[in-house]
Amino acid sequence: MRASWVFIAALVTGCTAGSGAKPAAVADKAAPAKVNADPYPSTYKPYAGVATAIRNVTIYDGEGGRIEKGVVFFSGGKIVSVGGPETAIPADITVLDGTGKWVTPGIIDVHSHLGDYPSPGVAAHSDGNEATGPVRSEVWAEHSVWPQDPGFSRALVNGGITTLQILPGSANLFGGRSVVLKNVYARTVQGMKFPGAPYGLKMACGENPKRVYGGRNQMPSTRMGNMAVNRQTWIRATEYKRKLDKGETVTRDLQLETLAGVLSGEIIVQNHCYRADEMAQVIDMSKEFGYKVSAFHHAVEAYKIADLLKENSICAAMWADWWGFKMESYDAINENIPLVAQAGACAIVHSDDPNGIQRLYQEAAKALADGRRMGINIADEVAWEWLSFNPAKALGIADKTGSLKPGKMADVVLWNGNPLSVYTRPEKVWIDGALLYDANDPKRRPVSDFELGQPGEGDTK
Repeated sequence: MRASWVFIAALVTGCTAGSGAKPAAVADKAAPAKVNADPYPSTYKPYAGVATAIRNVTIYDGEGGRIEKGVVFFSGGKIVSVGGPETAIPADITVLDGTGKWVTPGIIDVHSHLGDYPSPGVAAHSDGNEATGPVRSEVWAEHSVWPQDPGFSRALVNGGITTLQILPGSANLFGGRSVVLKNVYARTVQGMKFPGAPYGLKMACGENPKRVYGGRNQMPSTRMGNMAVNRQTWIRATEYKRKLDKGETVTRDLQLETLAGVLSGEIIVQNHCYRADEMAQVIDMSKEFGYKVSAFHHAVEAYKIADLLKENSICAAMWADWWGFKMESYDAINENIPLVAQAGACAIVHSDDPNGIQRLYQEAAKALADGRRMGINIADEVAWEWLSFNPAKALGIADKTGSLKPGKMADVVLWNGNPLSVYTRPEKVWIDGALLYDANDPKRRPVSDFELGQPGEGDTK
């Protein structure tokens, strides 16, 4: 449970029995009441699994390591051991031969809108943007997530996605809280929530907010307006947090609660931003008000400030080559991801798309090839960090998942070939050691209630 950092004045009532009567309660003497900082806790429980070892397989461990003819053993939902062919395998467990196949950690998508913008979707299910004001930090993406979105299962079986962050849209400067989910079927979003994952705050700069609100003839309509509204909001949040820290009673404010959580380091900032100059300005603003940006999303000009990202320990979550729809992406280049990685900064491949999430491993392969064509020779196993360990770091869950290390969650994908090949597909996917997809077993394919009885039920599209 996260520490509670919000206090509000206790509700008091007063009455007078006659002239000179004292009030029954005095507001300025009321004891502050603690507010539950996690009112919608995760109820996630792993599906049942069996102790399993995969041998004779090529392993990318997610942190840059590669093992040939290796062994991965997991039990009780956790990775137990990872090593070469000499690695001991206990008797009486399930053993799979992986000759000619690869094993990796499950892919983590740091930028998804599944559930908030379901696929297939209709306008009635478009719930990702509360575009009613530039500051909407009070809304939570999880309160829009539709767990029956067929996109979740497609991401699992086609893309090997085991964990994903659901973000609000980018219409607002402050779009609201994000939520990290395990990619499992559940009746409720709480049943999917990644246990112990911190909340995120979605922020946006550039064209999106200034277009939305400038089109309504209100602030912000310019980039300087973006910064001004941002700074004025952080001033309000700083004052709110100051009162909390001093133990003063305050009127509860859901907007400021989220921002106070950011300033306290409990909520992680995920910032939509394309241009290098704007990312640099946001970094300066974060230092002005004492918060940290975890990742810039889209970041098509990250290559211009890769050294600055490294210096400030900020990840860049990027597309391989999908951007040609905005003027602010005019200077995008195909070598963006490998250039950021070459500089020693944290590079991530993300989707922002219900179809793209199903082929993130192919997007990583494209970026890797583009880098090699310009002389940046990054090994395949190192590039896999873009898909697992680095996203886990950006989400604050790298101690739990993102790599095949003993003690971490057994989020594992067995690929039927080299996972950086367009011809390869997931063969089996485990989440917390439970086999949730098997390409060779039509009965082990997740089907949401929405799909039941409909044409194509259970197919992988």
